[in-house]
Amino acid sequence: MSKLTAEATDPVKGSTDDGHPLSHREKQIMRKVDLRLIVGAALGYSVNLMDRGNVGMAAIGGMLTDLDFDGPRYSLVVLMFFITYVVFQPPATVLIRKMGPPFFLSLMIFCWGVLMLGMGFAKRWEEILAIRILLGVFAAGYFPGCMYLLSCWYMRYEVQKRFAVFYGVGCVASALAGILAFGLTKMNGTHGIAGWRWIFILEGVITIGLGFLVYILIVDFPDKASRGWKFLTEEECEFVVHRINYDRLDAEAEEFTLRRFLKPALDIKIWAYAIMFCCLTINTYAMAYFLPIILSDGMGFGVGEAQCLTAPPWVFAALMMFTTAWVGDKIKRRVPILLFNVCLSLIGLPMMGLLKPNSARYVGVFLTVAGANANVPACMAWQANNVRGQWTRAFSSATLIAFDGIGGIIASLVFEKGAPQYRPGVFTALGANVLFLLVVVSLAFWYRRCNEQADRGERIIAGVEGFRYTI
Repeated sequence: MSKLTAEATDPVKGSTDDGHPLSHREKQIMRKVDLRLIVGAALGYSVNLMDRGNVGMAAIGGMLTDLDFDGPRYSLVVLMFFITYVVFQPPATVLIRKMGPPFFLSLMIFCWGVLMLGMGFAKRWEEILAIRILLGVFAAGYFPGCMYLLSCWYMRYEVQKRFAVFYGVGCVASALAGILAFGLTKMNGTHGIAGWRWIFILEGVITIGLGFLVYILIVDFPDKASRGWKFLTEEECEFVVHRINYDRLDAEAEEFTLRRFLKPALDIKIWAYAIMFCCLTINTYAMAYFLPIILSDGMGFGVGEAQCLTAPPWVFAALMMFTTAWVGDKIKRRVPILLFNVCLSLIGLPMMGLLKPNSARYVGVFLTVAGANANVPACMAWQANNVRGQWTRAFSSATLIAFDGIGGIIASLVFEKGAPQYRPGVFTALGANVLFLLVVVSLAFWYRRCNEQADRGERIIAGVEGFRYTI
């Protein structure tokens, strides 16, 4: 064993095995991991969110009129993306291990960038529909792939801050997307191209360029990171693997078998996390796809105002996300953070859907967007803290994000009608938050009982002596 590995971190005390603080060298290694892995993953996810959500900006920018989006056609376009997005999640988490994260993730980005570019030249609404279906195929692997990869690099009480940065950069990108869309629509008529088309064309070009950058930045799994771009030395990789094994004993790759991959389907907590994530994403996708329309048709703002007013709630959500993530990792708790955030949404949704003054409704938008989005990394962290094993982690990531897609399907349907206050959608989102709260509380009580049994020697959790569920 190397000297560096012998000084691996105690995941509970935040110190080395012999009780000393983390060395400067150890901090340097994890900082290198952060700069490459978090930055690369976050850049890719930012364009992932922008490219999925820019259809809402294009909708109020003239696309609905130009391409004859009568009746429920817009909701159909939003909905069909999620069909393929859900179906292709499970194989994607297998492929990222087989193909390697740098090639797999950058290829996904490049492909959906090309599709974005194609949407800018669509002549009929059916072409937008077909491209959105394909977009679901290539976007399916990115989020669960990154979530799986990040959870393999960090210990349990380091991970929520990293998830928050990864997801929070996407939220900030969503904020900037509205302002960017506003600027691009001002290019209306340039080279004879409508302004809403420039949204797809230029954002597609940006995405393709970022695909090449992500290939350089993204790193492989810890057991392979010393290969390829020589990101870490073999000694440094050994250190990272050792600290993960010290934390939860699952750093090494496991041979893939279908039985090993599907076995976690019998674990009820995997589905509890999936239901929680579905409840969250009913809210997040409703805001991502329909907030520009709610601000325009529901509150009476002009197109430019609606596009720009989408930005502040997402910035507030990112700040809330970073703050609660730091607190969650600091106190080594997840449930208090989850409950606090869901309460924000439970306050914000009635304000947005039931009050009449636009000022009060807009405050409700802030609380709804912040509460739902801040809970996404918190939910991801809670799940990552309480599952063990490479393929269990892969399967649970796939189911979590598949139910993310189901939440998107529901959101695309319930906010289709109901202007100006969109009460059917608001009441559906409220119900989802109540269900989320009930699942969190139930799972927390069960975890507490399991931990107490393990303390008395009556149970071994996850097959590892000394492992305890994070609550």
